[in-house]
Amino acid sequence: MPDLPLTGGCLCGAVRYEISEPLVSAGYCHCTRCQRRTGTAAAASARVAPGAFRLLSGGRSVRDYDPGDGGFMKSFCVDCGGALWSWHPDRPDWFSIRMGTVDGDPGIRPQYHQRVETAAVWEALPDDGLPRYEGPAPQHQRR
Repeated sequence: MPDLPLTGGCLCGAVRYEISEPLVSAGYCHCTRCQRRTGTAAAASARVAPGAFRLLSGGRSVRDYDPGDGGFMKSFCVDCGGALWSWHPDRPDWFSIRMGTVDGDPGIRPQYHQRVETAAVWEALPDDGLPRYEGPAPQHQRR
């Protein structure tokens, strides 16, 4: 169990947040959008319990990117470009932070790989025993 609240922020420190409850679930997404957004083979994200997220500073530095497909908005810091979190405009309880933005141990480990059909060809999926999904992970795990 991690010390609460969890804290985190962007690369330059302009944006800071805290999370008052343990993270709900976590996973890797291997979709092309996550690859392009992060510049890596997969994005590691963790779902936040409804109402547990609080922005502490840097609201003016946060911008949202709308992929235009009715899915998750992608939030980032305009000062350093750091990916911060995603959220669904129709489902405020679907809010996920990028695990790399958490200060220290987030208290959870990724539990699945989703969208493996578009996994980067230049990096093999790890043999880590986690469930793999061709499309999105089941609804109870989705980020």
